[in-house]
Amino acid sequence: MKTYIALFRGINVGGNNILPMKDLATLLKGLGGQNVKTYIQSGNAVFQHQAGDAAGLAAKISGAIKASHGFDPQVLLLDSAGMEQALAANPFPQAEADPKTLHLYFLAAAPQNPDLSTLNSLRQDNEQFRLIDTVFYLYAPNGIGRSRLAARAEKALGVAATARNWRTVCKIMVLAQQVENPD
Repeated sequence: MKTYIALFRGINVGGNNILPMKDLATLLKGLGGQNVKTYIQSGNAVFQHQAGDAAGLAAKISGAIKASHGFDPQVLLLDSAGMEQALAANPFPQAEADPKTLHLYFLAAAPQNPDLSTLNSLRQDNEQFRLIDTVFYLYAPNGIGRSRLAARAEKALGVAATARNWRTVCKIMVLAQQVENPD
């Protein structure tokens, strides 16, 4: 049984693509997921599944949501080791004290030709970023709401992404540990 972390893109944002977490948990259980836990309404789930093919399972989950709720969200599946690696590789440990300033963009694939010069040109003086494999780290001390870098990161990277702040990533990792080691 493998532990998966599902990050959903664009659900329950701005009153669009509504998917209550209770419905998501039921859907994941119906697809064979076990020990399902969800975290906040923006679409984070941790569960165990027999499937070894993450891409195939992600497609099944997205298809089931389309069938039941009428929209087809992007679903990025990670294993707990991948999430733990993303946490350990954080290049901005100073941001951990203020977790809303650090965002991890989980990428669907490693970017082939990321436009780092454009990202640098969009960067505010106090913003920092680093691309490590399939995670783009953005430290934005003034927040990402008005950050031009945050708004254009995905396009400049050239791959689909979904972002979570440091606090959320840490909470998801705690859920994954609870699923893997129930007491």
